[in-house]
Amino acid sequence: MNGSAALARRNAATVRGYGFGALALLALMVLGLGVGSRSVPPAEVLRALIAFDPANDLHLIVRSLRVPRCLLAVTAGAGLGLAGGVMQALTRNPLAEPGLLGVNAGAALAVVLGAMAFGLTDVTQYVWFGLMGAGLAGVAVLLLGRAHESGTDPIRLVLAGAGLSITLGAAASLIILNSGLEVLDLFRNWGAGVLEGRGMTATWVMAVALMLGGGLALMLAPSLDALALGRDIGRTLGLDPRLIWGLACLCVMILSGAGTATAGPIAFVGLAAPHAARAIAGPGNRNLLPLSALFAAIMLLAADVLGRVVVAPEEIAAGIVAAMLGGPFFVHLVRRFRLAQL
Repeated sequence: MNGSAALARRNAATVRGYGFGALALLALMVLGLGVGSRSVPPAEVLRALIAFDPANDLHLIVRSLRVPRCLLAVTAGAGLGLAGGVMQALTRNPLAEPGLLGVNAGAALAVVLGAMAFGLTDVTQYVWFGLMGAGLAGVAVLLLGRAHESGTDPIRLVLAGAGLSITLGAAASLIILNSGLEVLDLFRNWGAGVLEGRGMTATWVMAVALMLGGGLALMLAPSLDALALGRDIGRTLGLDPRLIWGLACLCVMILSGAGTATAGPIAFVGLAAPHAARAIAGPGNRNLLPLSALFAAIMLLAADVLGRVVVAPEEIAAGIVAAMLGGPFFVHLVRRFRLAQL
C-alpha cells in the first residue's frame, strides 16, 4: 500500500514537472522574442508571428533574428540534456556530461579543423565534423576511463574527461592561433556559445539531430533501466550490453555533436538538467530523459535571455552565462556525492 502511494505521488510530481516546465518554457519564449538590445512589446511580438508585416522593422527583428535564436536554444538545450541523461544512465555516474567528459571538446576541435583545412563556415558543412569529433572523443574518454568496467567510479571517468578536454582544447587553440581571420572570427562567437545570428539553418540541423538522437534515447530508456540493475541481470533479461552501449554512444554522439556544432561548446546544461529531472521523476529513464530535455531547454533559453538583460544593451553569450551558473552547481555535486569516496 505504501509503495502504491509513493508511486502515485511520484507520478503526480512528474506530471506537475511537465506542466510547470512547459509553462516556464512558454514564458521564456515570450521573453526571448521580446527582450534584447531593442525591446519589442508582447502585443507586437504576437502580431509579428500571426500577421507578419515585412515593412515593420520590429516584425523583422522578431521573425528573422529572435525566433531562430530561441528555437536554437530550445533544441540545442534539449539535445544536451538528453545526452547528459543518457551518459549518466549508461555509466551510472552522477557527474557524467558531454562538456565534462571531453565530448564537446572533441566536437569543437573537429569543427575548427574543418574550418581551417576546408574553409567550412556554414553549419550544414561543419556539423558533420562536429558529429565525428564528438564520437571519437566519446569513445576515447570511455576507453581511457574504462567506463565499461567501472561506470560507478566517477573519479577515473571524470579525470579522463578532464585530461582529454584540456588536450583537445589546447590543440584547438593552437590551430586557431595559426589560422586566418575567418577561422578566428568563426570561433570567437561560436566558441563562447553565442546564439545570435545563427539563422534557421542551424535550428533545422539541430532539430533533425534532436529527432534522431531523441528517438533513439527514448527507445533505449527501458534497456538503460534494466542495465542499471547490473550487466548479469541485463543479460538474464535478454539484453546485449555491448549493443546497448554502442547505441547509447551513437545517441550521445548525434545529440552532443550537433548541439556543439550549432550552438557552441555549452557546458553544464547536460549535467544539471538530469539531476533536476531525477529529483522530480525518480531514476526511471522513461520519464527522466524527456524531463531532462525539457529542463535543459529551459536552462539554455534562460541563460540566453539573462545574457541579454544583465548588461543591456550589450549581451553576454549564453554559453558563458550557462558556465557561470553551472560551475557552482558542479561544485555542489562534488561535495554532495563525496567524489573521493565513491
